[in-house]
Amino acid sequence: MAKNPEMTFKYIFTYDYSPVYINGAHGGVSPRGELVMNFYLERQPLPNALSYEITPAGSIGAETGVEPADLGQSLVRQVVNGVVVNLQTARELHYWLGEKIREMEALEQARGAASAIRAEDLTLKSEATH
Repeated sequence: MAKNPEMTFKYIFTYDYSPVYINGAHGGVSPRGELVMNFYLERQPLPNALSYEITPAGSIGAETGVEPADLGQSLVRQVVNGVVVNLQTARELHYWLGEKIREMEALEQARGAASAIRAEDLTLKSEATH
Protein backbone atom coordinates (compact mmCIF):
# COMPACT_ATOMS: atom_id res chain seq x y z
CA MET A 1 0.00 0.00 0.00
CA ALA A 2 1.33 3.43 -0.94
CA LYS A 3 2.13 5.76 1.92
CA ASN A 4 0.44 9.17 1.88
CA PRO A 5 2.72 12.20 1.68
CA GLU A 6 3.66 13.68 5.04
CA MET A 7 4.41 17.20 6.24
CA THR A 8 5.99 18.30 9.50
CA PHE A 9 5.27 21.71 11.01
CA LYS A 10 7.97 23.23 13.19
CA TYR A 11 7.00 25.93 15.66
CA ILE A 12 9.20 28.96 16.11
CA PHE A 13 8.55 31.24 19.08
CA THR A 14 9.66 34.86 19.01
CA TYR A 15 11.96 36.01 21.80
CA ASP A 16 9.11 38.04 23.34
CA TYR A 17 6.52 35.23 23.30
CA SER A 18 4.51 35.61 26.48
CA PRO A 19 1.16 33.85 27.02
CA VAL A 20 -1.36 35.98 28.89
CA TYR A 21 -4.46 35.14 30.91
CA ILE A 22 -7.74 36.43 29.52
CA ASN A 23 -11.29 35.95 30.77
CA GLY A 24 -13.30 37.52 27.99
CA ALA A 25 -13.45 38.78 24.43
CA HIS A 26 -15.25 41.47 22.50
CA GLY A 27 -15.43 41.98 18.79
CA GLY A 28 -17.39 41.19 15.67
CA VAL A 29 -17.25 41.04 11.91
CA SER A 30 -15.25 43.82 10.27
CA PRO A 31 -16.36 45.70 7.15
CA ARG A 32 -13.97 43.42 5.23
CA GLY A 33 -15.81 40.32 6.47
CA GLU A 34 -13.10 39.23 8.89
CA LEU A 35 -13.66 38.26 12.51
CA VAL A 36 -12.08 40.70 14.97
CA MET A 37 -11.57 39.41 18.52
CA ASN A 38 -10.16 41.67 21.24
CA PHE A 39 -9.21 39.75 24.39
CA TYR A 40 -9.45 41.33 27.81
CA LEU A 41 -8.87 40.72 31.48
CA GLU A 42 -11.85 41.83 33.55
CA ARG A 43 -10.97 43.00 37.05
CA GLN A 44 -11.73 45.48 39.80
CA PRO A 45 -10.26 48.91 39.03
CA LEU A 46 -7.41 50.40 40.98
CA PRO A 47 -7.83 53.92 42.31
CA ASN A 48 -5.96 56.82 40.78
CA ALA A 49 -5.59 58.29 44.25
CA LEU A 50 -6.66 57.60 47.84
CA SER A 51 -6.72 60.23 50.59
CA TYR A 52 -6.42 59.49 54.32
CA GLU A 53 -6.60 61.59 57.43
CA ILE A 54 -3.49 61.86 59.53
CA THR A 55 -4.08 61.02 63.17
CA PRO A 56 -2.74 63.21 66.01
CA ALA A 57 -0.05 60.58 66.49
CA GLY A 58 1.08 61.15 62.90
CA SER A 59 -0.06 57.82 61.49
CA ILE A 60 -2.44 57.15 58.63
CA GLY A 61 -6.06 57.15 59.73
CA ALA A 62 -9.40 56.66 58.00
CA GLU A 63 -9.83 56.97 54.26
CA THR A 64 -11.31 60.36 53.37
CA GLY A 65 -11.47 60.25 49.59
CA VAL A 66 -11.06 58.15 46.49
CA GLU A 67 -10.44 59.11 42.89
CA PRO A 68 -12.37 58.45 40.70
CA ALA A 69 -15.53 58.83 42.76
CA ASP A 70 -17.31 55.94 40.96
CA LEU A 71 -14.52 53.44 41.71
CA GLY A 72 -16.84 51.12 43.67
CA GLN A 73 -19.36 50.95 40.81
CA SER A 74 -16.82 50.24 38.07
CA LEU A 75 -15.11 47.27 36.49
CA VAL A 76 -12.13 47.40 34.16
CA ARG A 77 -11.84 45.40 30.98
CA GLN A 78 -8.17 45.71 30.17
CA VAL A 79 -7.73 44.82 26.50
CA VAL A 80 -4.62 42.64 26.41
CA ASN A 81 -4.41 41.75 22.73
CA GLY A 82 -6.53 40.83 19.76
CA VAL A 83 -6.62 38.85 16.55
CA VAL A 84 -8.21 39.22 13.15
CA VAL A 85 -9.06 36.02 11.24
CA ASN A 86 -10.78 35.20 7.97
CA LEU A 87 -13.79 32.88 7.75
CA GLN A 88 -11.76 29.73 7.04
CA THR A 89 -9.44 30.34 9.97
CA ALA A 90 -12.45 31.10 12.20
CA ARG A 91 -13.94 27.72 11.21
CA GLU A 92 -10.66 25.95 11.95
CA LEU A 93 -10.37 27.67 15.34
CA HIS A 94 -13.98 26.77 16.10
CA TYR A 95 -13.29 23.11 15.36
CA TRP A 96 -10.03 23.13 17.34
CA LEU A 97 -11.68 24.80 20.34
CA GLY A 98 -14.49 22.23 20.24
CA GLU A 99 -11.94 19.41 20.35
CA LYS A 100 -10.06 20.99 23.28
CA ILE A 101 -13.31 21.63 25.18
CA ARG A 102 -14.26 17.96 24.80
CA GLU A 103 -10.83 16.96 26.14
CA MET A 104 -11.20 19.30 29.11
CA GLU A 105 -14.71 18.01 29.87
CA ALA A 106 -13.48 14.41 29.75
CA LEU A 107 -10.68 15.25 32.20
CA GLU A 108 -13.13 17.06 34.47
CA GLN A 109 -15.50 14.09 34.40
CA ALA A 110 -12.65 11.65 35.13
CA ARG A 111 -11.49 13.78 38.06
CA GLY A 112 -15.03 13.90 39.42
CA ALA A 113 -15.35 10.11 39.18
CA ALA A 114 -11.96 9.65 40.87
CA SER A 115 -12.98 12.03 43.68
CA ALA A 116 -16.22 10.10 44.20
CA ILE A 117 -14.31 6.81 44.42
CA ARG A 118 -11.85 8.29 46.96
CA ALA A 119 -14.73 9.67 49.02
CA GLU A 120 -16.43 6.26 49.00
CA ASP A 121 -13.16 4.57 50.06
CA LEU A 122 -12.79 7.04 52.95
CA THR A 123 -16.38 6.39 54.04
CA LEU A 124 -15.82 2.64 54.00
CA LYS A 125 -12.57 2.98 55.98
CA SER A 126 -14.28 5.26 58.49
CA GLU A 127 -17.15 2.82 58.95
CA ALA A 128 -14.71 -0.06 59.37
CA THR A 129 -12.96 1.67 62.30
CA HIS A 130 -16.17 2.47 64.21
